[in-house]
Amino acid sequence: MKKFDIFNRFRDAVIIINKKYDVVYQNYTFKRWFENFTDLKKFSHNTNFNICPLNSENLENYSPIWHALNSAEDFFACVSYQENNGEIYYYDLTVLKKGIYSILFFSDVSATNLLNSEKKKNEKLRRECLQLKEENENLQNIKQKAQSQAIRIALINKVSNIIRESMDISKILQSALSELSSMFGSFRAYYASCCGNKFKIEEIYGTNSFPKNELISFDNQTFTTIQNKEISVKHVMKEYVDAKPFKQPIMRVVVPIFHLQKLVGVVVLLNYKKREMNEELEILEAISFQLGNAIIRAELYQKNIRTVKELKQAMKELKETQLQLINSEKMASLGQLVAGVAHEINTPVASIKSNNGLLAKLIPQIENAEIADIMQEINQIDSEAIERISKMVYSLKKFVRLDEAELQEADINKELDLTLDLIRHETKNRIEIVKNYGKLPLIKCYPNMLNQVFTNILINACQAIEGKGTIKISTSYQGETLTVSIKDTGKGIPEEEIPKIFTAGYTTKGVGIGTGLGLAICSKIIEKHGGKIIVNSDVGKGSEFIITINSK
Repeated sequence: MKKFDIFNRFRDAVIIINKKYDVVYQNYTFKRWFENFTDLKKFSHNTNFNICPLNSENLENYSPIWHALNSAEDFFACVSYQENNGEIYYYDLTVLKKGIYSILFFSDVSATNLLNSEKKKNEKLRRECLQLKEENENLQNIKQKAQSQAIRIALINKVSNIIRESMDISKILQSALSELSSMFGSFRAYYASCCGNKFKIEEIYGTNSFPKNELISFDNQTFTTIQNKEISVKHVMKEYVDAKPFKQPIMRVVVPIFHLQKLVGVVVLLNYKKREMNEELEILEAISFQLGNAIIRAELYQKNIRTVKELKQAMKELKETQLQLINSEKMASLGQLVAGVAHEINTPVASIKSNNGLLAKLIPQIENAEIADIMQEINQIDSEAIERISKMVYSLKKFVRLDEAELQEADINKELDLTLDLIRHETKNRIEIVKNYGKLPLIKCYPNMLNQVFTNILINACQAIEGKGTIKISTSYQGETLTVSIKDTGKGIPEEEIPKIFTAGYTTKGVGIGTGLGLAICSKIIEKHGGKIIVNSDVGKGSEFIITINSK
């Protein structure tokens, strides 16, 4: 109907129905929105109230279109419309009663409803996000506190382990200072022991130019804080009294170290950054307590170590003195014995020598040539025997040298020959002596002592050779160092026993055979000459003793 064409200008969908429920008009918007519209009854069935409180078996009671048409007055409702494909749209239904007509206006509020729904969802999500954010912040705070606590525990445990594992004060302090510097970002950290009202810097971390062993002092307020067992945290321009001022204020932390009620020292940490010290103070207090115990324990341990070292040194000196006394007594007894034997031998030898000379003069007067020849041969043998006895007595007296207690110049090659003459009974017809003497200058030494060394080593070499064998003696001189090598083809010394052979009382010769003093005395004699003895040995092949003496 053309009289209703004005409704084509409306944005809302408009449908006009008469009292007979006939649709007399649909505007363009209605046709576009409800293009599948066929009849009013089906359209009515597809519309519903958003909320319908009715409880009726008549389906028409649930239709807002039915209520609108049967209403005597203007009507308004929020309705939903379900398309054939199942999609639902939302409208504000306004119905105006004009005579026989009911004019139905459908305002699309689907977008508005969707927007409101989304707003509600967003508001709900926003509240949930705020709640999650708050919970996350709480979790982060808990996590941060847990991490901080874990770091504190880890640091305390790490320092505790270092303290437990070491008795070295320097190592304990360096480790503690290193860990504390890393944690607080300190550019310098040090420990200073308590010296009355001052402190002596013992250990430093973070700089090499800082003066160690310097005495420092703090202002009265800081010192009072330290005495009260409290940690001093200050921003200062001067690190301590009489120190050079910094170019900018620094944060100084002074941690007192106590053992029981005694102030042991302080740990000082310096930092350029200004920061709050809350949880860190708990760490410092815990480490301070442990350091106090560790320092006292380490000092007691070091004191015990020094006492043990002093006792060991005293024992060593006592043993050396004992060796020297034994050697001196042995040499004195030997000297007296040799002097007595020499005197007793020289008297009859002189008589025999005199008689031998007289016999030599009488032999030419014997008329029987055969008897003369026999007597001449006997006289010659006696002369050689007398010469040999005289030489042996001379060698014994020279070996002992009781009147030669001062350093003297000696030919070591001749001293070795002298020793070989004295031990000829050990080598005769059994051991081959191979001499490889070098050209040696006269060496300042104690000849009688060196002869003892040569005798001990050579006799040991002879006793190590079972049956026949060889002893090779080599000498050389190079760079003011004299070297004497005595190498045998004996049974050798087991590797594990080599470090023990120069120990007093150690012997491999069995009970009642060796005293265990020979090589110990040899070692001390060579040490007295500023030299050393090296032993190389191979079991079953032999041993080599290498003696080196610096003649400078």
